[in-house]
Amino acid sequence: MAIIVPIKGLRYNQEKIKNLADVITPPYDVIDDKAQDDYYTRHPYNIIRLEYGKIFPEDNEENSRYTRAAADFARWQKAGVLLPEKMPAVYYYEQEFTVNERKKVRSGFTCGVKLEPYEKGVVLPHEETMPKHKADRLALMKACRANFSPIFALYIDRENAAIGALRQAIKKTAPDVNCTGENRETHRLWTITEAAVISQVQKIMTDKRIFIADGHHRYETALNYKNERDACKNRTPAGTNTEPAYHYVMMTLVNLYDAGLVILPAHRLVKNITGLNKDRLLAELKETFIIEKFPLAPDHGNFQDFLHSLATAAPAAPIRSHVLGLYTSRGELYRLTLRNNNPPAKLMPRDKSPAWQNLDVSVLQTLILEKYLGIDCARRAAADQISYTREEEGSLKAVDRGEFQMAFFLNPTRVEEVIDVAANGEKMPQKSTYFHPKLITGLVINKL
Repeated sequence: MAIIVPIKGLRYNQEKIKNLADVITPPYDVIDDKAQDDYYTRHPYNIIRLEYGKIFPEDNEENSRYTRAAADFARWQKAGVLLPEKMPAVYYYEQEFTVNERKKVRSGFTCGVKLEPYEKGVVLPHEETMPKHKADRLALMKACRANFSPIFALYIDRENAAIGALRQAIKKTAPDVNCTGENRETHRLWTITEAAVISQVQKIMTDKRIFIADGHHRYETALNYKNERDACKNRTPAGTNTEPAYHYVMMTLVNLYDAGLVILPAHRLVKNITGLNKDRLLAELKETFIIEKFPLAPDHGNFQDFLHSLATAAPAAPIRSHVLGLYTSRGELYRLTLRNNNPPAKLMPRDKSPAWQNLDVSVLQTLILEKYLGIDCARRAAADQISYTREEEGSLKAVDRGEFQMAFFLNPTRVEEVIDVAANGEKMPQKSTYFHPKLITGLVINKL
């Protein structure tokens, strides 16, 4: 099913950039204004200037974050800061990190993946997207004609054959990139150009489906960009049969069974709910949930115990319980457990599959956020009532400061749940997953 190709990537010239940690960043969608400032000042060639440039009050069509990115991109190539590979390559990538005090290594490979509409069932999404984010990414792609960051995607390979072939190819070679960046994460990248190895991996992937883990907006943007350019005349040079580079998008592919694959929860912070009465909300929730108050210590010292209780109270299928956390300020912390006489199939939208109905995020969205707080699809798109965060204790403090009215805490979505929903052709609620760690932007650039 999936068609993958080597790409003639652009990479930072390590003779000019001595420490790659100075020029790489996380994906744009986890970078706030302060982090953006930090990356700008860290190095004049930091990838932030291309991937997520600043906006200024005087910006216009002739001078914008997009035109500046295009100008910098061209200038950096001319100056030899960014160098193209001599031959098309597949990049084997290892990301070493620590989570819950345990060291892990996630392995994958970066390549071009042929763009296919979702309805073909080759590349499948698992989350909803928002139009404004796609408009921003499309403007950048039009201006620069490049993928600056890889989409993070999963595939199923029980024998781990693709990664095995790549590891065999690089086992006696040092990585082309070996740097330690933020959060003490180590990034190792090998460039593989051997045609026989690439062909072997291509054959392994031909019967695989691709599941987008992180980068839905960028994938849909790449599809829109492809369709726009295809609509133009003379999309390929006269007399050639070469398929355009923009028919592919750069992805980093990770096996579903990789030992380093980690999903963390994305919690919800709620604000701007007019007339919210928290006591009345709790009374209404009792119809659907068992509510238990947790004795939160004044210094929040036992909050991790509470989060652990959410996990231990929600065993895996077939006896799956849906357990959520709710904080309403001033130490008021509750555990909400969906009552046994209220199975999701009875309460959730009938047009959704059991896989979708049984997600904790679906239970939260349908039975609380929509039903009692009025945060429907339009409000989620407006992003003025709900925020998504990895912060745990920070969420408690944000509510106590009055920045938000309440916080909801979730267990992480399981990888198998992601695959089950995507395989049904459905999309999870937005920010149902937080794959950790994020892929790094700036190791490889794919010109279109």
